[in-house]
Amino acid sequence: PISCGSDDPMEGAVKKSANPRILTINGGSSSIKFAQFEAGDVLDRILEGEIDRIGAPEARLRVTGLDSMDTFSQPVTAPDHTVAVGILMDWIEARGGPDGLTAVGHRVVHGGPSYWQPQRITAELLAELHRISPLDPAHLPGEILLAEAFHRRLPDLPQVACFDTAFHHDMPRVAQQLPIPRRYEAQGVRRYGFHGLSYAFLMEEMARVAGTQAAQDRVILAHLGNGASLAAVREGKSVDTSMGFTPVAGVPMSTRSGDLDPGLMAYLASSEKMNAQQFNEMVNTKSGLLGMSETSSDMRDLLERETQDVRAAEAVALFCYQIRKWIGAFAAALGGLDTLVFAGGIGENAPLVRARICAELGFLGIELDPLRNAKNAALISPDDGRVSVRVIHTDEALMIARSVAHVLNLGPHRKHQP
Repeated sequence: PISCGSDDPMEGAVKKSANPRILTINGGSSSIKFAQFEAGDVLDRILEGEIDRIGAPEARLRVTGLDSMDTFSQPVTAPDHTVAVGILMDWIEARGGPDGLTAVGHRVVHGGPSYWQPQRITAELLAELHRISPLDPAHLPGEILLAEAFHRRLPDLPQVACFDTAFHHDMPRVAQQLPIPRRYEAQGVRRYGFHGLSYAFLMEEMARVAGTQAAQDRVILAHLGNGASLAAVREGKSVDTSMGFTPVAGVPMSTRSGDLDPGLMAYLASSEKMNAQQFNEMVNTKSGLLGMSETSSDMRDLLERETQDVRAAEAVALFCYQIRKWIGAFAAALGGLDTLVFAGGIGENAPLVRARICAELGFLGIELDPLRNAKNAALISPDDGRVSVRVIHTDEALMIARSVAHVLNLGPHRKHQP
């Protein structure tokens, strides 16, 4: 539990206004995505954007808003996240400053064993996130930096942390445990699961488009993007998920390896004198599609090259094969399957990848309608298919905005305009 005493220097009062404005922040390893919502009768998205390619010469600030003044793309010099967040806050202040904002919501990938519910960011919470940063060195330091940078520039602006582990917090104990000595569990070493903001949105959206009963049935969610994971859901609750103690576990991703033989680390330590930090860097930033293809971490590039480059073809094949295996495993964990949902950049926009994943899953009742799949339709299975296969555009920013509105009592946090 978190202390919310008024003596906390980060616990500023929430400004009351007729139409509160919420800024959402989603910091990645090389990008900062953001969106702004107005909480009137519904949550309206006013704008969205990102600073991408942080650390590269091609870094850009892109914004899409409701009018031309808030729609642009321009190059920026952003060698690291510290500079990038300064650029973002300069732009925020130029278009109205703190008076134009009511609160900020941050996606925080990992809260360890103590934090999972959305809550106000306090000095106590930040201290704990610093302490547990070794749980997720790829994400937590950057997310802490963003929260601290906002507090320095806008000290009276309330901030809320929205944890990506929340959706999986109540997984069955058998799905949380790791088969290692029990003493490590007391240190918080267990399977947590991630992409929870995405999964929570997908389940709410599925109930809206397919009905409440469909969301209570046996569902597999496949969030396939730069980061990729799957979740098995029954009666609206997470039963299991492919990511585990850290987000590097599970299926191969753009630059992450997914599951590996634990003995590989000892082998590389012996054969190449690789230390733990180097191994962690390899499995997080040099593996997956990039490591297999040796050319690109982007599925679009690999699909274009696969007929000429066997490395690209093998990377795509391994990605599809591993996801197919996880679908089979989760169908077993659920005792069957009623709905399969694809989401994320690859899941929503790569018909060929979806087709290859599903090609040999007919024994589970999974069948695609080729025309619907090619069009990225909302329902890509036949109307009479035993398993409904859906494509749903996920929206983590909206889930963050809803959580902020709820935590700070700013108004509606369920209704929204898409």
